Amino acid sequence: MRVRKTAGASLAVLFLSLTAAGAEPDATVGKLAFPNSGAPAAQKAFLHGLAQLHNFEYEDAARAFEEAEKIDPDFAMAYWGEAMTKNHAVWMEQDADAARAVLNRLAPTAERRLAKAKTAREKAYVASLDVLYGSGTKEARDFAYAEAMEALSSRFPADPDAAAFYALALLGTAHEGRDVPTYMKAAGILEPLFYRYPDHPGIAHYLIHACDDPVHAPLALPAARAYSKIAPDAGHAQHMCSHIFLALGMWDDVVAANETAIAVVRRARKARNLPEAGCGHYPLWLEYGYLQQGRMRDAERVLAGCAEQIARGASAGHEGHLDPDRSGEGSYAEMWTFRVLAGGAPDPPAFPAAIDLARFPSARLTAAYARGLDAAIRGRSADARSALALFDEARRAMEKELRDEGKAMDVKRLDVMRLELEGACDLDEGKKDEGLRLLRQAAELEESLPVPFGPPFIEKPSHEMLGEALLSMARPADAVKAFEGALARAPLRSRSLLGLARALGASGEPEKSRRTSAELHRIEHRADALPDDVLDAAGGNP
Repeated sequence: MRVRKTAGASLAVLFLSLTAAGAEPDATVGKLAFPNSGAPAAQKAFLHGLAQLHNFEYEDAARAFEEAEKIDPDFAMAYWGEAMTKNHAVWMEQDADAARAVLNRLAPTAERRLAKAKTAREKAYVASLDVLYGSGTKEARDFAYAEAMEALSSRFPADPDAAAFYALALLGTAHEGRDVPTYMKAAGILEPLFYRYPDHPGIAHYLIHACDDPVHAPLALPAARAYSKIAPDAGHAQHMCSHIFLALGMWDDVVAANETAIAVVRRARKARNLPEAGCGHYPLWLEYGYLQQGRMRDAERVLAGCAEQIARGASAGHEGHLDPDRSGEGSYAEMWTFRVLAGGAPDPPAFPAAIDLARFPSARLTAAYARGLDAAIRGRSADARSALALFDEARRAMEKELRDEGKAMDVKRLDVMRLELEGACDLDEGKKDEGLRLLRQAAELEESLPVPFGPPFIEKPSHEMLGEALLSMARPADAVKAFEGALARAPLRSRSLLGLARALGASGEPEKSRRTSAELHRIEHRADALPDDVLDAAGGNP
């Protein structure tokens, strides 16, 4: 980008005037400076809202922007900020009607809104929202908004927020999941900015999002280490670091980050006289981390906390397609599935009869998937086939809508799960060749999907399942390749490491088996019980 000295100089002058006026941001959610023409008395609320907007703490950000609006009713950028909280780019969510209502409170037309923005830079920010929330499909508007933010960032190169929001807008154009060229374009914008603005919450946050896959995660490890300290009172900031830790198989760090995130949220909810939340994004990631560590009792404690929330009638209450965060029931079904498929002793708890999944086809599908795979593994063929029928019933209830909305990746995910279930049933019934064919097909199809952003969205990774099937058929060399494929997509996942250790031992490679077993023991240093099958695979204590 070419630096325009006049724009940079004017921003610097305005920054100094605001600092002198006492416009310091709340350092507990991130340090930043955003020159603007709002009243000095409104700056604290505005900057808090901006930091929380960067942290994806959208409700708190909206409250702060509303406070700034009350202090200065003509403060155009406060309305801009509140409207921005209605767009969740990385989550592919947008409440355009609510955003337009906010903008209409500022002024009923685009021209009059621009008139209320006091500087050329503010006018550019406000105008960008008439692109983001304008006419056309959401997908088309996302691309147009990214172009608008590219132009804004180029016009005002001294503005780190403009660059950060441009990078975030790019991530928001990846409608079918991780698109590596797009994500790397965003990372290329953000990485140099991170070292120039090490305390900026948005830059660190979006760099993590751009790099949270096993190949690129090392690029954002410094940002992940920094972000929790940049915004210690933002629960999402504490959790977000675990995106990089999980991509690298750093399970102790995954657990610590989500324990901290839950504690921050708990304090915030308590301050507002709200009950604790046992379901949702952070508990799900925490439970998955516990399972990798072999901490089954801790995982089941998290599971029980979600069940308690549902029993209080505190479910989020809507389906949200395949996103388990959309309802308590969805969260519970996802966590229960991870627990069932993790194996180990003791046996996982049965799905509670009190949790009704009738309104939640995605949760029904997930639970049926877990029941079917578990039944097939335990040799209960009739139960496995019954679960497959329940899976198909739930799938029919949601597949047409997914296809109509162009969610090809979600449809493929269901295809992989279906192949796994039928393959498991065939293997259990002695149809080995057909079962293996289906599992290989599942693995090939999963390879065509983007690497997930967190815990596997196919809860039993197909390469891992294929490896376990091959190992059971005394084909350890083929199993080694399958487990290595699983670990390439999910580094240091404990079940894949266990399978690899066993396959290497059976393939006549005891030293590699012992090293793999030692890695698993390092991960499971706080496990409930020593996994005997790992010791057997390695030929004794590693």
